[in-house]
Order: sequence, then C-alpha cells, then structure tokens
Amino acid sequence: MVFTLGTKQYTLDALEEDGNLFIIFGDETSGKTTYPSGRFLSVKKPAADGTTIIDFNKAYNPPCAFTNYATCPLPPPENILPVAITAGEKNYGHHTTPHASS
Repeated sequence: MVFTLGTKQYTLDALEEDGNLFIIFGDETSGKTTYPSGRFLSVKKPAADGTTIIDFNKAYNPPCAFTNYATCPLPPPENILPVAITAGEKNYGHHTTPHASS
C-alpha cells in the first residue's frame, strides 16, 4: 500500500483480514507518545480504481498494551515509518516501555 504524507511517498505492507486490510506499523512516536511496539490499523480494501483511505485517526494499540498476558506481532521493518504519526491511540497507563521477556 502506497500513500503520500505531505510531499513524500511511503509504503506499508498489509494483510487481508475479514474483507479489509490489516496494518501493523511503527513510527517516530513509538515509545514516546504511543505504544513502543507499534499500533494496528484496519483499512478498507482498495476500490476498483486501486484507491483507499488510510485514516491514521483509527490507529489503535495492540492487546499487549493493556495486559502482560497477551502477545502481539511486531511491525515488519518495512512498516516502521520515518515520520511521526500523531493521530490515533496514544500510550495506555503504565505501559510506556516494551515488555521484558522472563
């Protein structure tokens, strides 16, 4: 999935899930104002002309942001954006650093 933010073009890999596209991404806010391991986003599949809308306001924290009893996938390296996506869900509670493995 290719999108433009400002004047630059970026690419995100997406998975098909329940008729939509599922994206796991990280960005320059990860570990600062948003969950360190990244966030999730669901996007409608592209229309016949290949376009869709990516609404980063709908970015949300993975389940592992809320409990130590959940495991979550990390964004693939190609989905770590070199920009700050300030929209969407922010840090939750005390989870401001990645969980250490026991």
